[in-house]
Amino acid sequence: MTTTEIFLIAMAIIFTVPYLVWRLGRTDYVAPLVVVQIIMGVVLGPGVLGRFFPEYHAFVFTAPVVQSLNGLAWWAVSLFVFIAGLELDLGMTWRHRRETSITAALSLGMPLILGCAVAFVLMTMGGWLGPAAQPWQFVAGVGMGCAVTALPIIILLMEKMDILRQPLGQRVLRYASLDDVAIWAVLAVILMDWARVGRQVGFLALFALATWGVRRLLARLPVADRWYVGIVWLILVALGADWAGLHYMVGAFLAGAVLEARWFGQAQVDQLRHHVLLVMMPVFFLSTGLRTQWDIGGAAVFLGAAMLLAASVTGKLLAARMAGRVLGWPPGEATTIGWLLQTKGLIEIIFANILLDKKIITHETFTALLLMAVFSTMLTVPIVYPRLQKARERLKRAG
Repeated sequence: MTTTEIFLIAMAIIFTVPYLVWRLGRTDYVAPLVVVQIIMGVVLGPGVLGRFFPEYHAFVFTAPVVQSLNGLAWWAVSLFVFIAGLELDLGMTWRHRRETSITAALSLGMPLILGCAVAFVLMTMGGWLGPAAQPWQFVAGVGMGCAVTALPIIILLMEKMDILRQPLGQRVLRYASLDDVAIWAVLAVILMDWARVGRQVGFLALFALATWGVRRLLARLPVADRWYVGIVWLILVALGADWAGLHYMVGAFLAGAVLEARWFGQAQVDQLRHHVLLVMMPVFFLSTGLRTQWDIGGAAVFLGAAMLLAASVTGKLLAARMAGRVLGWPPGEATTIGWLLQTKGLIEIIFANILLDKKIITHETFTALLLMAVFSTMLTVPIVYPRLQKARERLKRAG
């Protein structure tokens, strides 16, 4: 068969298998389609399909096919991270800066501390530290992996639970937005290549200057032209960041974060996010799954994932309770917010991909972080939705 035919077979698998599992298995309550796609990416990778059906795996995922899939995945994730940057509402965060900064600082700091402790333990076990990593980079990277909150996935889940446009949902978005900024800033520090620091300083200086010009330009253009200019801006900033050694995804996020979603129309931004998730991101999930490995043993990888998940969930819940006491939240609200903020999803996977690309973590660490992201996201709706229902019933009785 030709490479084109095998590529189309791979695409058919990527889009058909997760959809059938999601639809026929009716998993939406526990695992929305995006979570099923992430899981199936792991299943179709070398650790599962490649182990039990090596000949079939080798036939479908040939080097030319994988190269083509990777190209689509790079573009898909660039668009997705750009949209995540656009969705940051830094103005609203500033208007509620005391509440937001206290909650965001705690929800970032507590799981970061616990995650760093887990990273120290993993380093003593061997097989987890990447070949190009300094110990501090590994510890900080894994720790921040536990502190990640997946802003785009939280938006999808809160929309499903009908709280996105309510005061609680908007507060959670502010907390997650500020944490997103901090996480990407810390990632830039972790990735700092001191041999190329001149390039990086030059890129950041040029980026700041170009941002001023692009913002002035976009504010004066019609909406249709803003999208074209915005996409070109995304490409150039991603290219510059990768050239400087910061990784193209960092550039993609920065490109979106300095722009205003209102310039493009919130409804159109929501539509683009939906279409990217529908049409392109499944390819990224498969590309991610192809990078999973279990060379140090499946049990060890699952143990590492469980330790990381415990650090993340415990840290987020403790942080929310501490914030609730300081800010005087109603009883039970802190736990709900904590469970929402522990959602990992796609941002965790993107974060782990960057660490793997830079050889700060091994494929086994990457697999553990990926499993943590899956389990974290699957926990959110089954735990939060019943709590919201009980809160609504209490309000009805009180009314």
